Amino acid sequence: MASAASPPPNRPWCPFCGQTVGRPQSPRQHKPGEFPVGECSCGAVYTSDATGHNVGSAMVETLVNACGGNWDLAWDLLPQEDYLTGQVDNYDEISHQVVDTRKLDGRRVSGVLFFVRLQPEAAALAGRQRRAAAGPLLPLPPVEPERDPKRLRQRADKRQVEELVAAGAIDRLVDLVFDDPRTLRFLQRLLYAPDEACRWRAVHVLGKVCSRLATRQPGRVSDLLHRLFAACSDSASSSWGSIEAIGAIIGERPDLYGAFARHLLGFLKDPAAQPRVLWALSMVARFRPDLIRAMPFYNLFTFLGHPQPLVRAQALQLCGRIRALEVRSQIEAMVGDKTPVTIPEEGQLVTTDLGTLAAAALKGMTDEGAHP
Repeated sequence: MASAASPPPNRPWCPFCGQTVGRPQSPRQHKPGEFPVGECSCGAVYTSDATGHNVGSAMVETLVNACGGNWDLAWDLLPQEDYLTGQVDNYDEISHQVVDTRKLDGRRVSGVLFFVRLQPEAAALAGRQRRAAAGPLLPLPPVEPERDPKRLRQRADKRQVEELVAAGAIDRLVDLVFDDPRTLRFLQRLLYAPDEACRWRAVHVLGKVCSRLATRQPGRVSDLLHRLFAACSDSASSSWGSIEAIGAIIGERPDLYGAFARHLLGFLKDPAAQPRVLWALSMVARFRPDLIRAMPFYNLFTFLGHPQPLVRAQALQLCGRIRALEVRSQIEAMVGDKTPVTIPEEGQLVTTDLGTLAAAALKGMTDEGAHP
C-alpha cells in the first residue's frame, strides 16, 4: 500500500499525491451496499467505509469504480502490476476529517478512506482518457518491476550517489532508491551544490529517478515535493535547486503531481527566484500546457519585457509551450535579438540567444502536438 504524505491538519488527503480530497459522494444510482465515492485530481479513486469493518468490500468497489464500473476488467487486474492501493485511517465521514483520537464529540470514529490508482496501461483499458482530453498523451515510464523482497539490499552513501549522478546512471540510482530510502535525501543534498552545472545535472537526474519511483511508490515522491516546497519557503535555509527540482518532478509526472504546480506562482515575488520559477512552469507545460493556462497565467507575459535576459529567455520558452498567441506579436519582435543566454537542457547548460528562443517559441505555437 502507498504511504501517506504529510497532509494539512485534519483534512483527508490522497496517499498517492498528498493533495487534500473532497468529501466522497453517494453514487447517482445508489444500490444497497455501495459506498460513497470520490476522485482525486491525480486520478486516484476512493471510497469511504464509515465503520472500518467493511474494508474488503470497499476495496472491491473502489477498484470497480476506478475501472469505470467494468467488473470484468476489475477482476482481471493484478495488485501492484495493474493498480496501487492506499488508505487513510481514523476518517470521520460526518465531519469529513481525520481525527487524532478514536472519539469525536462522544462518537466513536473508525472510518477508512480506501484508495485505488490504476497503472497507466490499466487506466487506458478502462477508457480513462483524461490526458487525451487535456492534450497529447504523456510518455509515461513503464511500471518498475517488483523488487524481490528477499534480495540483498544496497546501502547508499553520499559519495556513491554523487558519482552516479555525475555519470548519469539513472538505472543504478533507481535500484538504489528502492533499496535505501536515504537515496532521495542524498539526491536532494546535491541540489545545493555551489557549481551551477552540477546543480542542473542533479535536478535532471532527480526528475528522472522520481518519475520511475512514482510507478511503484508515488507517496515517497509526494513527500519529497513537500520537503522541497518547505525548503523554498524557509528563509533560514538555501532554496538552491529546490524550485528547479519541483519543476523537474512535476514535469515528468504531471498526471500524478500536476496539482502542485500552482504553488510555484507564489515564489515569483522573489526576483532571484523568477527565472527558476519560469523554468519550472515551462517544464510542466511541455506536456500539460492546460495546467498552466488554468492558473492566472496572464501575469507571466510581463516577464517577456524583464530587464534580465535570462528571465526573458525562460518566459519565451514558457510562452511557446503554452501556445501564448496573446503575445505573439511581442515575441515576433524579439526574433532578431542576439543577446546571448545560457539555459539548461536535459541537465546540461547550453548557450543560445534570445532570437533563437523567440523563433522556437513561435514554432511551438503553430506546430500541433509539438513539444519544444
